[in-house]
Amino acid sequence: MAESKKHNYDESKIKTLSSLEHIRLRTGMYIGRIGDGSHYDDGCYILLKEVIDNAIDEYIMGFGKEVQIGIQDRSVSVRDFGRGIPLGKVVDCVSKINTGAKYNDDVFQFSVGLNGVGTKAVNALSKVFLVRSIREGKYVEASFKQGKLKSNKDGKSGNEPDGTLIEFEPDPDIFKEVEFRPEHVEKRLRHYSYLNTGLKLVYNGKTFQSRNGLLDLVMEDLQADGSEPIYPPLHYSEKMLEFCFTHTNSRYGETFYSFVNGQYTSDGGTHLSAFREGLLKAVNEYGREKFEGDDVREAMVGAVSIRLKDPVFESQTKNKLGNTEIRTELVNRVREELLHFFNRNKEIAEKIIAKVQDTRQLRKELQEVKKLARERAKAITIRIPQLKDCKVHFDKSKGKGKGSMIFITEGQSAAGSIVSTRDVNTQAIFVLKGKPLNVWDLKRDIVYKNDEMYNLMRSLDIEDTLENLRYERVILATDADVDGLHIRNLLITYFFRFFDQLVHDGHLFVLETPLFRTRNKEQTLYCYSEAERDESAKKLGKSCEITRFKGLGEISPNEFKQFIGPQMRLSQVEYAPKHDASGILGFYMGKNTPERKDYIMENLVVPVED
Repeated sequence: MAESKKHNYDESKIKTLSSLEHIRLRTGMYIGRIGDGSHYDDGCYILLKEVIDNAIDEYIMGFGKEVQIGIQDRSVSVRDFGRGIPLGKVVDCVSKINTGAKYNDDVFQFSVGLNGVGTKAVNALSKVFLVRSIREGKYVEASFKQGKLKSNKDGKSGNEPDGTLIEFEPDPDIFKEVEFRPEHVEKRLRHYSYLNTGLKLVYNGKTFQSRNGLLDLVMEDLQADGSEPIYPPLHYSEKMLEFCFTHTNSRYGETFYSFVNGQYTSDGGTHLSAFREGLLKAVNEYGREKFEGDDVREAMVGAVSIRLKDPVFESQTKNKLGNTEIRTELVNRVREELLHFFNRNKEIAEKIIAKVQDTRQLRKELQEVKKLARERAKAITIRIPQLKDCKVHFDKSKGKGKGSMIFITEGQSAAGSIVSTRDVNTQAIFVLKGKPLNVWDLKRDIVYKNDEMYNLMRSLDIEDTLENLRYERVILATDADVDGLHIRNLLITYFFRFFDQLVHDGHLFVLETPLFRTRNKEQTLYCYSEAERDESAKKLGKSCEITRFKGLGEISPNEFKQFIGPQMRLSQVEYAPKHDASGILGFYMGKNTPERKDYIMENLVVPVED
């Protein structure tokens, strides 16, 4: 064997990590993404959630009606008024994996954190961490640094109420640049309040409290984009199960929140699929019909929450419930409760049936539109004229085509640079003829009636199902000028409106290309911002020549090759649930031109010449 191929693989290479070392080395296993605080699921919010979950568990068990949360810069404090951690186990409960009372049904029956990891992970990933437990006039307080105990003291607490105080600051060695954004914190606290009726959460002096549970959540969602419910939301609530829903005439698709033991399961799971099945059975049985599930749930806004003794989640971040044994009972429960409601409220039940019948009719009409679009496409050409394909295609089920991509470009000029420099094995190109249609306020039939929209959908092979997606990455390669940004936004709107699962699954990207080229006789630098331009111009000196690229077509093929090669810069379009993003997209892409114009005029910043 060649010397370069030898590996000194022996006993000395085997390592055993402590729990603390493992959490810090494999952070993603415990909190998912690290991030910088700009996304709702970034790690800093997971740390906060793990601590608040413990306070919520106390409330669920009947102890402590208020939780106080304070966040200043990167420093966080959470104070509950529950029973307090047993004083002799304070240090163990926040530092030793698999230690806690949540394995004991007598103490915590419906806890989210069942694996004894949450607070330990917060401790291990914090620059500083402090815990203080107060019980019956006594306290124990311990402080840590990066998970290692630094001090431990106890004494009398006087009149201080029972409960637990946690203070922490995310470790900058792991969370490089992190900022707690109030909108993400408040969203999480609103969810807590809806799921724990009567609980008072106070965040930096602002109070979150709900009296109507999931009904408040559904009404808030409707109000966010001005949707009008067809009928008053149907709301059912008892200790183990709560759900609420209504239909609107202004939504596309369904908007649903799902929760288990107070945990927001963004990817749903058994409880959500069981609710959907129970809903379908009830509607079909009452209406004596055979509706399809998509027709029943179209334009529906709703939420479902269950409490479960032994929830099984698919990951530490608990985004999807996996318990299959609850399905049958939950389906029957939902079906029975809905049938009781329909029979007591026949007027609302008839509105639901009428809405579903309308949706079914529209779907049939859409099938006809699809058929005509396919026939029209066949009559024009066998191939898609705007598509320059690659040799390898993506097949997730077979593990093939990894690295395949399609660039969506504007015009032949930009496409020309990519065509002459691309890797024909993995890189395809779709050329837009002009600005795509703004589809925000349009129905799905427009995708089939508009040639460009239809050809793009055919190129990606997502006409029938996203399972057939031909490319692992769909890349928006538009100019970095105002027109290019507008086209980019129109395309993002197109995918979000009709193919949001493609965005959810992480397939949509934006190609980052340089705005400037700075060079002298010895060196050429490419800059992606004005700040980079100024810095490189200073570095290259007085002889520096600066070129502003107005479009991709101005970048020569020889230059362009490096921008779509191994060093290609891509920004992933991050998914936000429709109920979060609809308000923003509706404002910028909707028909509210006067309001948008006023906003632009009020916030326009005019550069001042030196």
